[in-house]
Amino acid sequence: MDRFRPVLAVLTAALLAVPGITALSSAARAADADLARNGGFETGLDGWTCPAGTTVDTPVHSGGSALRATPAGSDNAQCAQRVTVRPDAQYTLSGWVRGAYVYLGASGTGTTDVSTWTQSAPDWQRLTTTFRTGPTTSSVTIYTHGWYGTGAYYADDLTLTGPAADQGQPPAAPAGLTAGPVTSASVALSWTAVPGATGYAVYRDGVRTQTASGTSATVTGLTAATAYSFQVTATNAAGESARSAAVRATTATGSGGGGGGGGSSDLPAHALVGYLHSSFANGSGYTRLADVPDSWDVIDLAFGEPTSATSGDIRFDRCPVSECPTVESDADFKAAIKAKQAAGKKVLISIGGANGQVQLTTTAARDAFVTSVSKIIDTWGLDGLDVDFEGHSLSLAAGDTDFRNPTTPVVVNLISALKTLKARYGARFVLTMAPETFFVQMGYQYYGTGPWGGQDPRCGAYLPVIHALRDDLTLLHVQDYNSGPIMGLDNQYHSMGGADFHTAMTDMLLTGFPVAGDPNRVFPPLRPDQVAIGMPASVNAGNGYVAPAEVTKSLDCLTRGTGCGGYTPHGTWPALRGLMTWSVNWDRFAGWEFQRTFDGYFG
Repeated sequence: MDRFRPVLAVLTAALLAVPGITALSSAARAADADLARNGGFETGLDGWTCPAGTTVDTPVHSGGSALRATPAGSDNAQCAQRVTVRPDAQYTLSGWVRGAYVYLGASGTGTTDVSTWTQSAPDWQRLTTTFRTGPTTSSVTIYTHGWYGTGAYYADDLTLTGPAADQGQPPAAPAGLTAGPVTSASVALSWTAVPGATGYAVYRDGVRTQTASGTSATVTGLTAATAYSFQVTATNAAGESARSAAVRATTATGSGGGGGGGGSSDLPAHALVGYLHSSFANGSGYTRLADVPDSWDVIDLAFGEPTSATSGDIRFDRCPVSECPTVESDADFKAAIKAKQAAGKKVLISIGGANGQVQLTTTAARDAFVTSVSKIIDTWGLDGLDVDFEGHSLSLAAGDTDFRNPTTPVVVNLISALKTLKARYGARFVLTMAPETFFVQMGYQYYGTGPWGGQDPRCGAYLPVIHALRDDLTLLHVQDYNSGPIMGLDNQYHSMGGADFHTAMTDMLLTGFPVAGDPNRVFPPLRPDQVAIGMPASVNAGNGYVAPAEVTKSLDCLTRGTGCGGYTPHGTWPALRGLMTWSVNWDRFAGWEFQRTFDGYFG
């Protein structure tokens, strides 16, 4: 095996004797570097985003640590790092892995994203792939992950070898930061441009909350009559500047947190929301609207459904006598709506549901949605609209990666339709949403198809809608039921059936979170008066039912900071609006247990 070594030695000596080749080789080697940060995981997970990962001291390929990550449910346990690179340059990505179905890859290359994998590596195995960056590419994401249900995998000594980017110097700190128009829920900021800056980051009370490409930004999701401190930094490829001088601003006074919210000031400080089966019957029995107790502050009429998935034409057909023998007449139904409104209640049409897929794929469907929903609201004299899009109603197209600037037609058209309805009916229009956790909190880990493709495109698909409508949104009550395990802000998975699940899911809405783990794309928190916790009314109503004691435990933790279990939220929110349940009918079937729990807690 060593018979070629003397020949190689002679060739090497001959080449080194040529001065030009000596200089060229040295320059080439000097230009390449390992750009991966902490690729051996010797300093824990520093530099990496690994929601399902940890470091271990055995087994390791070299050094004293390695990565161990465990896929679970719909999570493939990805560990990723964004690396600054040089445009139009060649790079080699390598790493040592062990386990079943372990992947190593790079995305955002600007050319062809690459990955390599091993089906089985009982001992350490090296994976290597190469790529070339595009002419305008300044950063790539390198990652490793396992596969669903295949157990833990290990990774160590990950390297990205190639020319380092010309970093230059970080920009100077911005000057001239001022607070402009202030509402009860937002503060507008502006500052002086910094030479050499390619972007800016905004800090609220010392925490980085959002980024901006220009010299202004509006911070939303704030609490009324509250003082905040703001700072701004400038960024470029070389890094981030020092923070600017701080400016303080106090939000305006508003009822219940104020700031729009489509009639939120008309709701009580704590509200009970329930769905009333109005177009169908099931095992819970039909409940006449006039028989709904006064405890229910918002009544969602379920459901308005489309004539076809993509028509946008929504119809509300009341339950027929053949299916619901005790159904009231249209005249009595309208009279009950007026009576509820006279008592200060809100009656909405809920669009969608599990069987009502709504996909506004075209502007024609968007316009049909506005027209038909307006007709329903006007015909029955309703207060507004609940958006209960489930299933495949919302998904994100490949390449739609920024929730702040969506490009997918079904998302863009829905946002436009809802804004049109809000403008048509004015400030008292009530707008609520009831997404599933998969479409909201799952966005903490995954967003759309992901940077390398292959993810479920529905992951986080409600986030751009919520964000675009946050100043018009009365209530968001995510369905904390019929859900798989969801990772909370503690980077632990939480499952239905106890107080911790509701506490963790609600904390994400009130604290905000980086979408898909990207610190530059943070979903800002909602106001507490915009949030209600969605729960099933009884064991018959859906998966995820919790006993009254667990409901109370979660409310205590979130509103008073007491009695918290295994999850500790990032604050307390006494102004949390309340509870939502599926459904009024099922609660009646169960002897009004959910209603009694709400009344007992909030009085």
